[in-house]
Amino acid sequence: MSGATERDGAAGRAAAAQGPPGLDLVRLRRHLSAVLDTPVRGPLEATVIAGGRSNVTYKVTDGHSRWVVRRPPLGGVLATAHDVGREARVMGALAGTAVPVPPVLHLCEDSDVIGAPFVVMSFVDGVVLRGPAELAGYEPADLARAGDLLVDTLLELHAVDPVAVGLARFGRPEGFLLRNVGRWATQWESSRTRDLPVVDEIARRLERDVPATQRVCVVHGDYRLDNVMFAADLHRVAAVVDWELSTLGDPLADLGLLLTYTEVAAAVLGTGRAEGLPTAPEVLARYAAGTDLDLSSIDWYTAFGVFKLAVILEGVHARYSAGATVGEGFESMGAYVPVLADRAARLLDV
Repeated sequence: MSGATERDGAAGRAAAAQGPPGLDLVRLRRHLSAVLDTPVRGPLEATVIAGGRSNVTYKVTDGHSRWVVRRPPLGGVLATAHDVGREARVMGALAGTAVPVPPVLHLCEDSDVIGAPFVVMSFVDGVVLRGPAELAGYEPADLARAGDLLVDTLLELHAVDPVAVGLARFGRPEGFLLRNVGRWATQWESSRTRDLPVVDEIARRLERDVPATQRVCVVHGDYRLDNVMFAADLHRVAAVVDWELSTLGDPLADLGLLLTYTEVAAAVLGTGRAEGLPTAPEVLARYAAGTDLDLSSIDWYTAFGVFKLAVILEGVHARYSAGATVGEGFESMGAYVPVLADRAARLLDV
């Protein structure tokens, strides 16, 4: 081997040992060796798992075991919006319920280890129906079954008794909707990269017309098709993931966001319309059949979901513009914010 080749090989091995941005594998291996029941047998390798636009998710392996590690974004983050400790707590509480979640192995709140708090979970085998490539291998009947499971799992989550699973103090349900409208409006101000007066008016209209909460339960906060992992044959849900926005609150906030993704994300986020996946009216009808909640105010909840998605994508756009994102697919997010704002405005007659 020539001297140049040797140097190139050494540089490649050093980069692999250091890991992807935001994850020092040498320090992570030392920490995991001290806290996990399963021994870490060799050097760690890691890749960024595509999909999430908020907390950074890594697949980590020592060549024998596989884990998932999640940490907050590398750039500046919004208060309470990237809380991995919150994720760990709710997933631990839901373990053993009808809601499938990844097993939580460890929560590290010491930022000195990799530069931020992080949570370690067991790796769950499953498929994520994220876009056309993943959807293409399934028949319409398979996708219809997945759509039913998607709604049924949300109903199962909303049926969980927070007190029974130790989440009685997980959130502040009193004033949940009004407080969250205010929080997302504040996050818009923190993230905005441009002047969009219609977004300010949407926030004002949402605040003015807040409906009364009918029931308090555990809400996911970002429930959608690509935050659910299915078994390969789509006959069951393997795990619901990305719990960083979970809390106690109004279940129809979850439904409104699911309708948002079902109705507009196919066009706005480019996932396409695969035959068999449920339409928004079909999602609404299946949820209605499984609940006794009054759904007459669902347009408000859907507009709130559209508003939240617009704020999230503006935050992604801000981090991408600052060079603080890891992975692919971030460059186009900012263009969708005005489109979403227009949709929310129509739902609210703004």
